[in-house]
Amino acid sequence: MTTAPNHQPHPAQNPRPQRPVKVFLVDDHQLFRAGVRAEIGGTGAVEIVGEAGDVASAVRLVLATGPDVVLVDVHMPDGGGPEVVRQVLAANQTVRFLALSVSDAPEDVIATIRAGARGYVTKTISTAELLDAIDVVAAGDAVFSPRLAGFVLDAFAAVPDAPVVHFDPELDQLTARERDVLRLIARGYAYKEIARELFISVKTVETHVSAVLRKLQLSNRHQLARWAMERRLVPPESY
Repeated sequence: MTTAPNHQPHPAQNPRPQRPVKVFLVDDHQLFRAGVRAEIGGTGAVEIVGEAGDVASAVRLVLATGPDVVLVDVHMPDGGGPEVVRQVLAANQTVRFLALSVSDAPEDVIATIRAGARGYVTKTISTAELLDAIDVVAAGDAVFSPRLAGFVLDAFAAVPDAPVVHFDPELDQLTARERDVLRLIARGYAYKEIARELFISVKTVETHVSAVLRKLQLSNRHQLARWAMERRLVPPESY
């Protein structure tokens, strides 16, 4: 298993493929897809063969285009990235998936890997690191952002067949996007930074924060941060 973004393959051990890797993009934010396409599509290392913004379209188009690697977001309606992975692999097991997500929550990582993805990296990854990760997955290996690799190994080594997602009635009432905002609030992000990270407007961030405060019956962002920390929704180094 390889870790990213610190992964730097040795030229003799993991040379870049002779032909461009065929990549398909799955993310429900068109602006993010455009950004990834612009960043990696012009390098010559990959060929973007298609993109989709919802589960149904993603499954249909991935099966039609036959990419080497699918970059898939985790949080989308109708089951998100894990559902795309499950449906595609049920029809074609040669397609390889690399999750590219803003979320580094253990339950999201484990659910995506259990569905069949070969790797999971966060959207803070650089262009060069993302290209390396794509090469690793295309070659049939696994790749994770360094901080994610540890608990992935722990989760699968300890009790491979046991469920790893623990349900919290309060957390379960939040939408996937509200959880994303909550985690970034807990890390100390300002509203403008959250908007930039999630490719949404500041007004939308404010709306999500208000909804989370109402659902959790809290008064301010400091209480939100403490609530998230108590439930370990953010890594210890973010506390």
